Amino acid sequence: MTEDPRYPIGKFQAPGEITPVMRAEYIRQVAEAPERLRTAVRGVTAAQFGTPYREGGWTVRQVVHHLPDSHMNAYVRFKLALTEQEPLVKTYEEALWAELPDGRDADPEISLTLFEMLHNRWGTLLQGMSVDQFRRTLRHPAMGVMPLEHMLALYAWHGRHHVAQITSLRKRMGW
Repeated sequence: MTEDPRYPIGKFQAPGEITPVMRAEYIRQVAEAPERLRTAVRGVTAAQFGTPYREGGWTVRQVVHHLPDSHMNAYVRFKLALTEQEPLVKTYEEALWAELPDGRDADPEISLTLFEMLHNRWGTLLQGMSVDQFRRTLRHPAMGVMPLEHMLALYAWHGRHHVAQITSLRKRMGW
């Protein structure tokens, strides 16, 4: 844990070689992300959902909506890399997405359910992938060529990262 509310579990550290044990752990973390998110927001009031997790940061509601937005993009990127030769993936303006009406105002339950269903589907894909498939690559405009196993590590961290932003806020606020 860090003192920086932006990165309560620290910044993502890209792993070197990913072992089968590490891969299984990342898959487990991805699978657990929806329940961890649901647990993190259990009992949060409507007013509390409007609280930024840090000064100048997204509200709890926006963080909840961001997770399925981001992980839907990851899921599509996995499918592209599994079916195309090193596809160039598109980035998106996540900060602007968070300001759209569905990210700013929608009922968090919508995204909690979407996140669960998305991860059910993504989990099926991940569980069925071979080692060779995890080594397939995509080209990200900002991050360069990335093997899927590194994308898996990134999104395992990403879910934990945003859940920790919420749980850290709750701890600071005494919720």
